[in-house]
Amino acid sequence: MSQLKILGLCGSLRKGSYNRMLLKLATEVAPADLSVESIELGDIPFFDGDVFDKGYPASAAALRERIRAADGVLIVTPEYNFTLSAVLKNAIDWASRGADQPFVGKPLTVMSATQGPLGGARVQYDVRRIMQFMQVFIMPRPETFVGSAAGKFNAEGQCTDEVTRKFVTEHMAAFRDWVVRMKKLG
Repeated sequence: MSQLKILGLCGSLRKGSYNRMLLKLATEVAPADLSVESIELGDIPFFDGDVFDKGYPASAAALRERIRAADGVLIVTPEYNFTLSAVLKNAIDWASRGADQPFVGKPLTVMSATQGPLGGARVQYDVRRIMQFMQVFIMPRPETFVGSAAGKFNAEGQCTDEVTRKFVTEHMAAFRDWVVRMKKLG
């Protein structure tokens, strides 16, 4: 099978974010035939219907094309006030506009890391709820919630917790299988 292209979306802008570290880990432990590349979401302006009426800003258009070109999407996001970060919600809002929204039929999975013990369980519920409306094929399990993330990554952003590394490795292997299975349906 050829290389599968996965688009990674991080719901945090902070360079030292645990979710960026988790996305980096997912990229490192992904099966050899899975290529994970990320796109920055911070350059996308806040969604504005007046701007949309004039056409997509370049950064929003680039996001849409990267989603369209990907075989699957990996969302890695923190939980802000029990839900999505503004930057992730904004990216989804831009990508979902128009009759040709690129999420339709895409295999998708989600992971989250938080400093608290729940690891982002509430945000994952919201991501799943929103993305179901986008008509994606959401991988139901495994689910990866990295709680108490501060103790699982070092200052260089490397995962130092073998249990977390094992969960993420298994998650990415399952996602590879999910993408292959969903591509056969399409």
